[in-house]
Amino acid sequence: MPQTDSRASARPDAPARFHQSITFLPTRQAVPLARVSDELGYGGIYISDHLFNPRSLESRYTYSVREDGAPGWESETPWPDPMCVISALSSVSEQLLFTTGVYIAPARDLITVAKSVGTTAVLSDNRVRLGVGVGWCKEEFDQTGQDFSTRGKRLDEMIVALRALWQGGWVEHHGTYYDVPECQIEPSPTAPVPIIGGGHSPVALRRTAALCDGWIAAGAYTEEEAWTHLGELRHALDAAGRSDKDFSIYLSLNERPDLDMFRRFIDAGVTDFVCAPWMFVTVDPGTPDDKALSDRLAAVRWFADEILDKL
Repeated sequence: MPQTDSRASARPDAPARFHQSITFLPTRQAVPLARVSDELGYGGIYISDHLFNPRSLESRYTYSVREDGAPGWESETPWPDPMCVISALSSVSEQLLFTTGVYIAPARDLITVAKSVGTTAVLSDNRVRLGVGVGWCKEEFDQTGQDFSTRGKRLDEMIVALRALWQGGWVEHHGTYYDVPECQIEPSPTAPVPIIGGGHSPVALRRTAALCDGWIAAGAYTEEEAWTHLGELRHALDAAGRSDKDFSIYLSLNERPDLDMFRRFIDAGVTDFVCAPWMFVTVDPGTPDDKALSDRLAAVRWFADEILDKL
């Protein structure tokens, strides 16, 4: 069954948490950005996931706007391992939550996921929130030996299996795709790891409503798109016999930051926003790294002053 995250907001007076996405941020700038975000009262850090960039890519990116179906990022884009990132950032922060958006769990084997995420949860003092999705890049699945065609069904079962394997002590799971005899996988989390479902397709919303502790929007939406997908989420929750009480809703908005807009979504039950104020900064080629970082941190402070503090 879904398990609720009882951790309070990093800003006790805030009606919602704001998580800084570090997707496309230079990897070595993640630690200083996390330190400043923790000091300013951001709710968390949001980490994306890919295993590698194939030189020869035949898979079509689910949300591509290009005719060839390619993703919108450069092939040289770095994708640091989310669990390594969380372990590092949790050591320089006290309040930040760490959410994967999203971790392609079925591209890995069950035991690897259970071990890696469980250990990271322990090292971060239970600050991991595992956002999961089925993925789209068949080339990644081919290299890890995981069946691309069954990734959705395997993710459904993996969510159930992970909760069983994180119980501590002697654990086991017996299902259609995974069969784990009695074993110990230690260290094990000392509190439930919230599992958040990603995506807005009908099957993704059904999975989220039935099995997960929350929902992560698929990319940044216009306000109109956001209301549409929130309505679809509510229908899925109703069909699963659940309400959005104690259910996390992560939303990323492709709109100019606006207090009234955020308040409208908070009033509608949105608990978490994904933002990236550091992306507001234009970094020209040849800009020294320390200057680029300083400018980005200034944008992070501006967003905290103009949005977080005023909410």
